[in-house]
Amino acid sequence: MADDRWLDRVTDVLQEPVRLDPSFDERVMAAIGEGLPDAVTPLRPRYRPLLVSPLGGFALAAAVLTGILVGRSWLAPVIEPAPTSVTAVQAVPPSAVQFVIVVPGAESVSLVGDFNDWNRTATPMRRAPGDGVWSVSIPLTEGRYRYAFLVDGGRWVTDPSAPRALDDDFGPPNSVVTVGAS
Repeated sequence: MADDRWLDRVTDVLQEPVRLDPSFDERVMAAIGEGLPDAVTPLRPRYRPLLVSPLGGFALAAAVLTGILVGRSWLAPVIEPAPTSVTAVQAVPPSAVQFVIVVPGAESVSLVGDFNDWNRTATPMRRAPGDGVWSVSIPLTEGRYRYAFLVDGGRWVTDPSAPRALDDDFGPPNSVVTVGAS
């Protein structure tokens, strides 16, 4: 606490404006001029106006406009297209979403996603007898969710009937489902 007050006092002193004698510049320039030979005069800054031709002005304006447009496209949010038909993901009751995948010959399939913290054992899927269809229904609130299927504990599979998530953050690809109004 005492150190903070000391730091505040130092900061206040450093932020005070510096007041110089109005004749300071003249005295410095005179001192510089005294040590120079007679043929050399003290250097004084010269200011020249910047002249731009009409063509140069047009090129500068075009460059600025291009920079603005390119910057806006890089900063614009990525908007994923809405799926036209999703057969593997459908609403069962209003709060439950059913996930379905066909994986013939699989011993186990789990649903992993941001809704279950990508936990490999949290949402095991059930196999329908004989045909390799695996499904599970889970309650989800309104929102956008990334998910994938984990086959036999090690193979990551995206949902072939759902759009791919565009923000996979260097990890394996994922699918995306939007629940409710978007």
